[in-house]
Amino acid sequence: MIFRRALQRELASVAGATFTVLFSILVTWTLISVLGRAAGGKVASSDVLALIGLAVLNYQPTILILTSFISVLVVVTRSYRDSEMVVWFASGQSLTRWIRPVLTFGLPIVAVVAALSLVVMPWAQLKKGEFTERFEKREDLQRVAPGQFRESASANRVFFVEGNGRGATAGVQNVFVNSVENGVNTVVVAKEGVIEPDGHGGQYLLLKNGRRYSGTPGRADFQSMEFERYRMRVATQVPVMGDVSVEGMTTPALLAVPQVPITRAELMSRIGPPIMCLVLLLLAIPLGFVNPRAGASANLILAILIFFTYLNLTRAVENAVKSGKLGFGGGWWPLHLLVLLTGLGLFAWRLNVNHRWHPMVLLNAFKRRRLLQSGSAKEAAQ
Repeated sequence: MIFRRALQRELASVAGATFTVLFSILVTWTLISVLGRAAGGKVASSDVLALIGLAVLNYQPTILILTSFISVLVVVTRSYRDSEMVVWFASGQSLTRWIRPVLTFGLPIVAVVAALSLVVMPWAQLKKGEFTERFEKREDLQRVAPGQFRESASANRVFFVEGNGRGATAGVQNVFVNSVENGVNTVVVAKEGVIEPDGHGGQYLLLKNGRRYSGTPGRADFQSMEFERYRMRVATQVPVMGDVSVEGMTTPALLAVPQVPITRAELMSRIGPPIMCLVLLLLAIPLGFVNPRAGASANLILAILIFFTYLNLTRAVENAVKSGKLGFGGGWWPLHLLVLLTGLGLFAWRLNVNHRWHPMVLLNAFKRRRLLQSGSAKEAAQ
């Protein structure tokens, strides 16, 4: 009981430190990515904080899986390095006695990963899609960031504004619009512009105090005029949100739709993380073995390589199911079973270190045989 409580405290402490580091790296990377998209005019600046939060939620299962895996591995490795495992084995205890406290620590994390993967991530994907689609369907002028050229949704008009006006109803300042209609190039510049609805679902850009140039300079059809007010249509209908993507569907709705490859692949991506978390928790126990006289960094590097290999293979299987090359029934379980069997094999290896077929026993026997053969050869040569 004392050992179990001490182990729980140590696992929780290591998990907290590991999660803090990984979460900080994730938030920093997400912040840079989203701010870059906002600076490039791909997302609205007012949606930056919401998009950062949604992106962090999407990566939480992966962060929690890696946190639990590293935490168990680090604690087991420290026990070997500090020779606590020697006392553990000398007292007649087995390595399998670690399974219960590790699962006591890890099963709540598995439950959180399952909730995030099955419920929270679809909701986050849905909200992210809504933010992106709403920005794509905004009026052309509202999508323009000051100091940047921006093409309209119809791809026949380019906007540029020098700055935004002040106030809730203010528009933009120093507007430049270049449009091509029926092969005629038109350039309009104005001191300011505002968006006005026409009462029928359409919207106009009202420009004030500017000039309009139409045609090709030097030709007879070239026109130039000054205006105090000039109206230009920028939207013909009220934006309507599109259909919900597969990633944004709730899990019950995903189970209710026809069994097509894309929905089965999405279902695999949701049930995979909790299974992966549970399997890696068990794998970390025998994988944490280290020689007390050697360094412990090799185990951590190997664990990270195993994690990312496992994760990438899972994504590869999901893509195979999505493309129809592999069925759902034969795709969701073999990889997890293979990793679980690998963990059981490592358990058997650590438990039966004196068995005659153990790899270390076979290696030592091979070395002794080579030494005997070398000694016999030297005696024969003398």
